[in-house]
Amino acid sequence: MNLFKMGSVFSFCLKSVFTISLLCFWMAQSVTLNAEQIIKSHGISTFGDLKYPPDFKYLDYVNPNAPKGGEFSTWAFGTFDSLSPYILKGNAARGATLFFESLMTGTADEPDSMYGLLAESIEYPKNRQWAIFNINPKAKFSDGNSVTAADVVFSFYTLLEKGVPTFKVTFSDFEKVEAINKYKVKFFFKEGSNTRELPQAAAGLPVFSKDYYSENDFSESTLKPPVGSGRYVLHDMKPGLSITYKRREDYWGNHLPINVGRDNFDTIKMEYFADYISAFEAFKGGAYNFREEYSSQVWGTSYNFPALEKGWVVKTQLPDQNPSGTQGFWINLRKDKFKDPRLREAIGMMFNFEWSNQALFYGIYKRTDSFWENSYLQANGMPSEEELALLEPLRKFLDPSVFDLPAFTPNVSKPKKLDRSVLRQAAKLLNEAGWRLVDGKRVNESGEVLSIGFLNDGPSFERIINPYIENLERLGINAYLDSVDNAQSKEREKSFDFDITTRRYVMSLTPGLELRSRFGSNTANKKGSANISGVSNTAVDILIETIEKAQTRKELNTAVKALDRVLRSMHIWVPQWHNSNHNLAYLDVFGRPENLPPFSIGETDFWWYDMEKEAYLKSVGAL
Repeated sequence: MNLFKMGSVFSFCLKSVFTISLLCFWMAQSVTLNAEQIIKSHGISTFGDLKYPPDFKYLDYVNPNAPKGGEFSTWAFGTFDSLSPYILKGNAARGATLFFESLMTGTADEPDSMYGLLAESIEYPKNRQWAIFNINPKAKFSDGNSVTAADVVFSFYTLLEKGVPTFKVTFSDFEKVEAINKYKVKFFFKEGSNTRELPQAAAGLPVFSKDYYSENDFSESTLKPPVGSGRYVLHDMKPGLSITYKRREDYWGNHLPINVGRDNFDTIKMEYFADYISAFEAFKGGAYNFREEYSSQVWGTSYNFPALEKGWVVKTQLPDQNPSGTQGFWINLRKDKFKDPRLREAIGMMFNFEWSNQALFYGIYKRTDSFWENSYLQANGMPSEEELALLEPLRKFLDPSVFDLPAFTPNVSKPKKLDRSVLRQAAKLLNEAGWRLVDGKRVNESGEVLSIGFLNDGPSFERIINPYIENLERLGINAYLDSVDNAQSKEREKSFDFDITTRRYVMSLTPGLELRSRFGSNTANKKGSANISGVSNTAVDILIETIEKAQTRKELNTAVKALDRVLRSMHIWVPQWHNSNHNLAYLDVFGRPENLPPFSIGETDFWWYDMEKEAYLKSVGAL
């Protein structure tokens, strides 16, 4: 209803105030409700497109008759000393998030939809200025207590105060959260905020028991099993060695359509190993039954053991349709020596991917150049007119190459360990950046030698880093391997105590709020943040905001390509490599759907344990 009609309503009310005041009140309320256009739904998506209707029976990609039982086991790296995955203290056990659930959950065949889990439904106005979640009265914690709105309110404010810094970023546009009644909770978002994704950010909130944490300090790392509403509880634990989760017999959500055919294993076990090679040898010996292989050397040369040759172990590749994106050597921009982008570009040039792929990776990888590699969000060539419309107002914050050159791609080196033509180009960049070669060492005007350490916690990665270091040394840089154990590496990354470290982020096809924590200025110096390089740039911040405000997928795609182009021009990382497949090996005791969804292989989600296959393996002595 337009303002003129609204004015007419209230004028009429004034004239008849004593006789029809109730009618006027109703009409005024009707104007407000119509203006907000309240939506009540079983799900929500970023741009309003839901695949599954309210009466769906199960997800398209699951086997609704999948049997329950058996064990899924895999490996984890390093050690653990905590079952608290949402705080900075301690090293949380892999899989500790299994204890908890959120109000809604996503699917593996849609890029940005969520459907009810703890919440039966969501209500929100068209402008998404607030969101109400109606909690399922059947939802129970593992101690038998109901999940209530009070628990949701407690969870929000606890994460805001005591959780990892990412939550403060995610919730920065939340005004408040209130319990309307026992099973109804309302999230209010700040006026003027970009509300497109905020209801889904609220929907993804992990929910904790207020009663349990009234007697247990949320902020302290602990090995005491927490109370949660999730499908799994702790079954067995050997601190630092292994942890096993057991499917709850009394799980409250077995009947939910979103859960049919999922979480099929009786137990999920994580075996811990100090290094990659010992983990592989343990797999060969049958210590665990599923392995995703990340080492090209191991994949190319070591899968020739008896169990595989006899057909007891399956070796296969499954397509990965997610953006392959962001694995690389991340440079710590907080350090003065890395301030000049020419220096960072020179460092990147000395990583010879072509030689590494031939000599170390058996040719199975492709070079990464984009933060959204292997997706339609990757920037290519010169900026489009639509991208320029976003970038031109930000020109003063950007390198001219954003406008004058195609989107940055790493140099292609000759497939020999040191490409001297690349060495000359990198040396020229270092000279321009003020790092002169004196007695074989790169020094600045103050006479300081350029030293660069590569933080590394895995011996298997040394064979990749060491040749890179040798190339940097030929450039006059004092490069070295900064080897630590896994626990030290995590702590030093949390406090940004490194020069260069290796990390991989899985990027979304519908990016939004998470970009603040990875590239936003507000997170650059927050301990434990995901902004590992310390990016702090006004143009990046504005483009992230533009992405959050996008009202159509076309607008979103354009803004993401512009951001990708800008980040690549800044040389905040040395991109490594990607594989468009999952390299898998597993004991042949599993079943899985024939048609896998595009965004997950779902090994712990919708695979199942096949008792007939197990019986066969036992009959031939494999088990």
